[in-house]
Amino acid sequence: MTAVAAMGAVLVGCGSDVGSKANPASTAAPGSTAAAPAAPQPGKPIEKPTEQKVPTVAPGPSGLTPVFERAPKARSNTAPKTVALTFDADMTAGQGPRAARGERFDNPGLIASLRKLNVPSTVFMTGRWAEEYPDQAKAIGNDPLFEVANHSYSHYAFKSPCYGLPVVEKNGMRADVERAFAAFKKAGVRNVVPYFRFPGGCYNDAALRALAPVQVTAVQWDVVSGDAFATDADAVAEQVLAGVRPGSLVVMHCTRSAAPVTEQAVRTIVPELRKRGYRFVKVSDLMRG
Repeated sequence: MTAVAAMGAVLVGCGSDVGSKANPASTAAPGSTAAAPAAPQPGKPIEKPTEQKVPTVAPGPSGLTPVFERAPKARSNTAPKTVALTFDADMTAGQGPRAARGERFDNPGLIASLRKLNVPSTVFMTGRWAEEYPDQAKAIGNDPLFEVANHSYSHYAFKSPCYGLPVVEKNGMRADVERAFAAFKKAGVRNVVPYFRFPGGCYNDAALRALAPVQVTAVQWDVVSGDAFATDADAVAEQVLAGVRPGSLVVMHCTRSAAPVTEQAVRTIVPELRKRGYRFVKVSDLMRG
């Protein structure tokens, strides 16, 4: 993962296997220039800015946050062939100086292509990304083609180790997620769904238990696009096309600096999957189905 370290761990681990069960570390976030998330006030109602009725998954054993990875396998060959493309809009809490120097963590060209191709999508956005690009966050979050889900505020890991990412302390996990929802609200994002994706895809039971009061469904994936740090759009497209099955959930990225070929890959993936009979849906539709 030397390339990841060199890029400052923006998209660290998002193409990895998920759900390992190591104990989380309680380390401070090195190099962060952002203030720590404020602790939730005891007894204060949790405000989730969801403005639409969307499906969720029932809590797991002992009330743990539920995890959704793909739609159930179709029971017949005549079932609709659906697939959900998801895009992580990653920016860590401490990367403000890099953005100030001109590094781009957004990808407006990708969003424009998704609109042109008419591809319903779910964008997993960090609160820090919404703060850096509030106009884009609002435009995405008010377009009915998209829905915005929570990817944490800081993009720090909720389990250690997680590919070198700084780690959120256990007692700060809930506040970090709620801080992201607050950032969406401040930016004017409306189409917010109660879904959460762990940074790096790393989680364990302690993290699932810590987020249970937020009442979100954790959303992972079953198809890794490999677009993080990729330079060959054709290779990314081939990997996605080889992995997609009916009901698949694909993880990709909306970050120009660390996933520069995603837009080009999407322009190959979408028409080919449609040719194969697939229909693109948001995660909420995949979960509903």
